[in-house]
Amino acid sequence: MGMWLVYALLSAVAAALVAIFGKIGLKDIDANSATAIRAVIMALFLLGVVFVQGKFAQLGEIFVQKKAMAFIVLSGVAGALSWLFYFMALKGGKVSQVGPIDKLSVVLAVVLAFLFLGERISWINSIGVALIALGAILVAWK
Repeated sequence: MGMWLVYALLSAVAAALVAIFGKIGLKDIDANSATAIRAVIMALFLLGVVFVQGKFAQLGEIFVQKKAMAFIVLSGVAGALSWLFYFMALKGGKVSQVGPIDKLSVVLAVVLAFLFLGERISWINSIGVALIALGAILVAWK
């Protein structure tokens, strides 16, 4: 088992906790304000991680790479929009419905990776992606 799988599983656990903690925290507050606070906490935490790893100086190297920086900015904007919409959905919906629909991002990512990055997917993987889509829809169905 590659480390990518361990990290992916840890990501799934952390994402599940985002949904649970977020739903509890959103009870009596504005979703967009909560998302802004979450973003600041994440930024400070991640800067701390980079500092502890001794890679803080590498941040400057990234800023001078225009193409990389442009796509990192676009990724950041897309991530921020995702969080805003996710917390807004959690505010009004059930975690058991919002979570699965949010995971349709997996299906969209595979399709976009095929279209724009030239990544290939086997027939068995295609069936798996289709089942993810179907499963997300069925779990979220009222």
